[in-house]
Amino acid sequence: MTTTDLDFAEQYRALSSRDSRFDGQFIAGVHSTGIYCRPSCPAMTPREHNVRFYRTAAAAHEAGLRACKRCAPDAVPGSPDWNIHDDLASRAMRLITDGVVEREGVGGLASRLGYTPRHLARVLVSELGAGPLALARAHRAGAARTLLVGTDLPIAQVAFAAGFSSIRQFNDTIAEVFRVTPTQLRARSVSRSAVPASAPTEGSTTLTLRLPARPPFDGAGLMRFFADHAIPGLEYADDTVFERRVRMPHGPARISVRLSEEPGVVCSATLADISDLSPLVARVRRMFDLDADSVAIDTALATDPHLAPLVTAVPGIRLPGSLDAEEALFRTLIGQQISVAAARTTLGALTAQLGSEGQFPTAAQIVEGGSSVLRGPASRVATVLAVAEELASGTLVLDVSTPVGEFSERLLRIPGIGPWTAGYLAMRVLGNPDVLLGTDLVLARSAAARGLPATAPTLLRYGERWAPWRSYAAMHLWRARDWVPATSAIDLS
Repeated sequence: MTTTDLDFAEQYRALSSRDSRFDGQFIAGVHSTGIYCRPSCPAMTPREHNVRFYRTAAAAHEAGLRACKRCAPDAVPGSPDWNIHDDLASRAMRLITDGVVEREGVGGLASRLGYTPRHLARVLVSELGAGPLALARAHRAGAARTLLVGTDLPIAQVAFAAGFSSIRQFNDTIAEVFRVTPTQLRARSVSRSAVPASAPTEGSTTLTLRLPARPPFDGAGLMRFFADHAIPGLEYADDTVFERRVRMPHGPARISVRLSEEPGVVCSATLADISDLSPLVARVRRMFDLDADSVAIDTALATDPHLAPLVTAVPGIRLPGSLDAEEALFRTLIGQQISVAAARTTLGALTAQLGSEGQFPTAAQIVEGGSSVLRGPASRVATVLAVAEELASGTLVLDVSTPVGEFSERLLRIPGIGPWTAGYLAMRVLGNPDVLLGTDLVLARSAAARGLPATAPTLLRYGERWAPWRSYAAMHLWRARDWVPATSAIDLS
């Protein structure tokens, strides 16, 4: 069940029972006190007539409310709605959390979404209770609070790391949202376990943050997946840690992500520019699917007797995401119809020979040197080079705000890319929860072993009962085959 499915009575019951499953999914505004809380706030439950529920913290801010100092409603996983739905508001929120408003303004955000700023603002106010500037401001405030109470980063650096353009703007926002100064907010966090920030090289900053997830959380399964697919020379991963360099808007970053004792991960990042922190956190959250509502997913899938044993064995399974859409596309194309080991070798050679600064090569670098490095069937090499040409020229654009239908259409018009590739990338790049790759051989074999239909048409028809969680059903079937990746797809055109 998603936030938009809940009526007032259901939300009030969640608030009355202090149900932590809904933390981050909606905000409880208490107008008699002028504060807003997470549903699990330990304070006395307010009377119904004093409560109004909001989808976003920004909407609560616009209503004149301030954040509760007791339950810290900003320090929770984000709403799963932004991945579950593909409407304009959800797509906008994916870009807002990635820092697009800070880098490109509201005009840039609207342009990416294909609408005028006025229309975008009208839709967001109607759907989410606040316009794009207010939503971005609320996101910055939450990021700033996390940094203030979770690190020893100097306050001035916190301001720019959270995406504020000036210290004055930062101070004014913190005062309005939390009714305290940044220094007071940091001092009041008695439970803070601050992580020292350091500057190991000139112009860079290293800091560590804990990124929470909703329980249950199969972090071990994610780490195993990333370890199995790690590209030599680019990534290192084992059962508990994942490390690599990441291309960010203002320069390269290096991250180390390890599993936390509590549901979620701990991310250490060395950044060339502190303003890249907020978008980096958003990308890591997507990569580890930290905002998924596992209780809702597991409950729905467990109603199928064929899947119930898999859900019981692996509660809280997640979709392994990606940090870069273009890289994910190249990795998928090159890895098809070959073993995981062979794909890693090929991708490692590509990175070593064409990449720079220890990073995966850009589309332009693949255009320039790919023909001399890529090996395999001529048709696949031609597809990779054609994709690189389109990405480098801007003809093909892929990002997390693309509607899934349009995302697939852009890929399917390229010779050599079939429905399996488009669907797999919708799962990995967009985090789309409702993709079932019926033509995948490994998935079909796993389905057959559990008494499910094994042919693509029958499996797809049967899988309709798993909606809107068909991607997670596929993860369970793959996981039951030891996480064998879907490299043996049979529908390449």
